[in-house]
This record gives sequence, structure tokens and C-alpha cells, in this order.
Amino acid sequence: MWEYTDKVMDHFLNPRNAGEMENPSAVGEVGSLACGDALRLFLKIDDKGVIQDARFQTFGCASAIASSSVLTEILKGKTVAEAEKLTNKDIAAYLGGLPKEKMHCSVMGEEALAAALKNWRGEAAPSPAAEGRLVCKCFGVTEETIRRAIRENDLKTVEDITNFTKAGGGCGECAPELESILADERARMASAAPGGRRMTNIQRMTQVTRIIDEEIRPALKKDGGDIELVDIEGVKVVVSLRGACVGCP
Repeated sequence: MWEYTDKVMDHFLNPRNAGEMENPSAVGEVGSLACGDALRLFLKIDDKGVIQDARFQTFGCASAIASSSVLTEILKGKTVAEAEKLTNKDIAAYLGGLPKEKMHCSVMGEEALAAALKNWRGEAAPSPAAEGRLVCKCFGVTEETIRRAIRENDLKTVEDITNFTKAGGGCGECAPELESILADERARMASAAPGGRRMTNIQRMTQVTRIIDEEIRPALKKDGGDIELVDIEGVKVVVSLRGACVGCP
């Protein structure tokens, strides 16, 4: 049983602004019923770019309902410029926190808001191809979505990735690829840190090895597994899972 804050339970049991909106200025949709989570966000925006009303429809768990409910409350009265700055961390903070396994619900709120604002501007919704290569087929999560979650939330383990994006939470077939993406993105983040310079191939390999040894391998060894660096092809990191982690979800 998940441990929820009083605010989460309040917004779950007494959701604010639930239901469809007539003549909305913008609509943002994310997720899918097939994946078990879906959110549709409606916004009413006036001529001055101020959000006058916000409503939602969702299919999901208590965290999904609470995240959607509190998001609509946060948005009311904000300008579009202010709304653009909202992140999943803000949504979780307003709720007094979410279980780490449910952080993807707040991410879904952030993504629905971004989709709604694109719709308001008349921008076309990104095609699947524009979102990048599909990595997790069970939940329809692309590589770019995974990389963005790693960067924006400083994710350090595959478990973190699953908690924030649901990738790897189904059959587990994508687990080795998630390890590769994680190692590569962490190395990129390190090289892009203030004062960082463009790394040579040797520096990149050293950095990737350090991240695997210090951040990824310890977590895998707790479950009797291990990870081996196979190769680095440009910016692509290839790894192989060992021990109990071979074929694990």
C-alpha cells in the first residue's frame, strides 16, 4: 500500500475541476488507456493570456487523479508564461510529495500542460517520429522522453527511470537499453556541467566507466546482478547485464 500525504488523499477523494469543459481554448492529451494512464487537460485562456479556468479528465490511480486535480488549481489565474515554467516537481511539491513509484503521474501532468499550451498556440502535436525512437513498447516511452527525465530530475538508476516514465515497468525487455541510455546521458550531463569541456573519447570512456561503477553497478549488485561496459560508439553506450539481471524486468 502506498503512503500518501493528506493533500494527495484530499485531491483524490475530492477532485477539483474534474470533467469536460465546454468550448475550451486549449486541450492537451497524454498517455493512453492501453498503458493504464491517460490525462486530458482543458484550459480556458483569455485574450491577455491568463488562464481563467482549467479542468481535467483522467484514467489512472489515486496519484494521477490528485496530480491532475492540483494542477488545475495551480493553473487558475496564472499567465501562459507562468504556466510554462511549471514542472512535475512543482506538482509533487503542492501535494506534499508523492511516492517515488508514482512520480510519473506528476510528469504526466507536466506533459499534458505542455501539450495544451502547444494546442493553444496552434502548434501541431509532435508525431511519434519527432519524439524519437520507441524504447519501451509496453508503455510507449521514447528515448527522448527517457533522456529528458534523466536530465530534468537527475535520475541515477533504472528504477528511477521507471518511477518517472514507467519505461521498463512491463515485460522488462528494454532494461539493458535503459542502462545504456542512463550511462550515456549521465556522461553527457557531466561533460556539460559548468566548466566542462568537450570530452575526448578516452575521457568519455573514463566518465562512463566511473558512472557505471559508482552509480549503476552498486544498485544492480544489491539484487545479485552486474553490468559490463561493452563498447562506446560515438555517443551511444552499449552495455550487457550479468548475473541475476540477465533478462530481469
